[in-house]
Amino acid sequence: MAISPYIIRMRKYIGSELLLLPGVSAVVRNDAGQVLLARRSDNGRWSLPAGVIDPGEQPADAVLREVLEETGVRVEIERVGGVATHPVVYPNGDACEYLNVWFRCRPVGGAPTADHDESTEVGWFDPDDLPELDDWSRLRIDTTLREDDPTWHARPGERHPALGQPDAL
Repeated sequence: MAISPYIIRMRKYIGSELLLLPGVSAVVRNDAGQVLLARRSDNGRWSLPAGVIDPGEQPADAVLREVLEETGVRVEIERVGGVATHPVVYPNGDACEYLNVWFRCRPVGGAPTADHDESTEVGWFDPDDLPELDDWSRLRIDTTLREDDPTWHARPGERHPALGQPDAL
């Protein structure tokens, strides 16, 4: 998996200690309402296209880049789906907490193609027939069902189950 040079430099100073990082993800829905998913190369799980925002990059630019890199699909943003923090612990012990902004997007070109770096498979799935997904992916999909859904965020004091425990990748 490609790691940002910025994160590599930070890890030299702090090792595996917690890093708070900005991230983005996309819930891409085609005209048939299907959701675009990619099978991650690091853990074999199906997930939404996602990644880290590079220094100086805007979230909207990052999500367009990440979707294209991981899936081969060019997208257009329809709206912000939500924002939340999400902890992750990687197999090597690196701990991160992402401030993630997820977007509802629609495809405008390209074809689902795995990059064989971050993704090993890419495909469109009917929302009623999704592969096994973690609660974090389900939250982002569920909060973007309709074009006019409000932007989701945890209410003050809310402890949503999808946000509480770090995913072990």
